[in-house]
Amino acid sequence: MADKSKTKILVSACLYGYCCKYDGGNNILKDPLFMILKNTGRLVPVCPEQLGGLSTPRVCSEIKDGRVINKNGEDVTEQFELGAQRTLETAQKNHVRAAILKQGSPSCGCKQIYDGSFTGTKVAGEGVTARLLIENGIPVFDETEVSYAKLLSDGNGHGHNHN
Repeated sequence: MADKSKTKILVSACLYGYCCKYDGGNNILKDPLFMILKNTGRLVPVCPEQLGGLSTPRVCSEIKDGRVINKNGEDVTEQFELGAQRTLETAQKNHVRAAILKQGSPSCGCKQIYDGSFTGTKVAGEGVTARLLIENGIPVFDETEVSYAKLLSDGNGHGHNHN
């Protein structure tokens, strides 16, 4: 049986504390359980948008009609798909058992994403990276579900894929 203290959880780098959000900020998560996972080296932080070649800061993007479009009307789907593929490769290389991703993100959202109108309206759906991870058998949780991700990575529970 694998050593539970060594199983890894993929995490959005902005939740980890890296300033990689589109606006140059972060979404650092101070949940006590998350901090334990972080301090014991269980987390593998990734920013799919940076991995796809986008700069920080960058123009805000949303998904519309299956494409990722930034607020200037530029199609950045290719960068988002490349970042998702590189994130999946990182997850596989690190043998992660689950992922904790930032809700609402066009990369990482696992339940809701913005609707593409840039009005703050959310709709049910998944970001590009979250969808690819789920399709490849990696359960995805949002930042409110740290305990579920930990349970699953410890070999307990069954997770859910938000389908």
